[in-house]
Amino acid sequence: MKCLFLLTAICLISIISCKTLNKSASNDKWISLFNGKNFDDWFIKIHRHATGVNFGNTFRVEDGIIKVRYDQYGNFNDQFGHLYYKTPYSYYHLKLEYRFVGDLQKGAPPYTLRNSGVMFHSQDPRTMPVEQDWPISVEMQFLGGLGDGKSRTTGNMCSPGTKIVYNGKLDERHCINSTSKTFDGDQWVSAELIVLGDSLITHIINGDTVMKYSKPQIGGENVKRYIPEMKPDGKILRSGFIALQSEGQPVDFRNIVLKDLSGQKR
Repeated sequence: MKCLFLLTAICLISIISCKTLNKSASNDKWISLFNGKNFDDWFIKIHRHATGVNFGNTFRVEDGIIKVRYDQYGNFNDQFGHLYYKTPYSYYHLKLEYRFVGDLQKGAPPYTLRNSGVMFHSQDPRTMPVEQDWPISVEMQFLGGLGDGKSRTTGNMCSPGTKIVYNGKLDERHCINSTSKTFDGDQWVSAELIVLGDSLITHIINGDTVMKYSKPQIGGENVKRYIPEMKPDGKILRSGFIALQSEGQPVDFRNIVLKDLSGQKR
């Protein structure tokens, strides 16, 4: 009888252990956020338009690539846009590739030349009025070299309506440069973003760690015409939506994958 009880206990422990291992293994898998065919798992918000309106076919899929284009625009008219993945995340490792192509759209601000990015810990775009220009979020900013021999880093941090702790201190600068190299032309660049909730955030460009910071929180300027209740300054950001940016410069995105790191929470 004792042997039977011991055998049963061992079997139960084995089953529980297997389930735990399988769960851990599933959290260790990379998932593709973009199916290469359409935006079924994404939704769009463009300044001056309601959520879900893809004005001017700004975001389009061609040859398995997400392309951001403005050939149906005319004057840009500050119609900054974002393409949001459907699921908010907190702890994760995001990988993607981007490249800049073509010329800046007529009427786009000069600072948007060869400029794009990925927003994270973003507010839900369905909480944004039509005339809100940027989502309250943190941005891993992508910049392309201008071919003039001058340094222009990429993988920088920008903060529409937010602040971060950098080098151990609350830093209220809107953008902080990384330590990356400059990438000229239309070459593909690999970008990685490792987000551990409200703890450590790491930017990686072509395999090199170029920036680290922590404690993203709501605060600061550089976002207009938002609903006041959506901007409680000082609130720590632990999760949010991920979005690809459109701000006047044609850009391509591909190979967008994510690993859920929620199992690493402490």
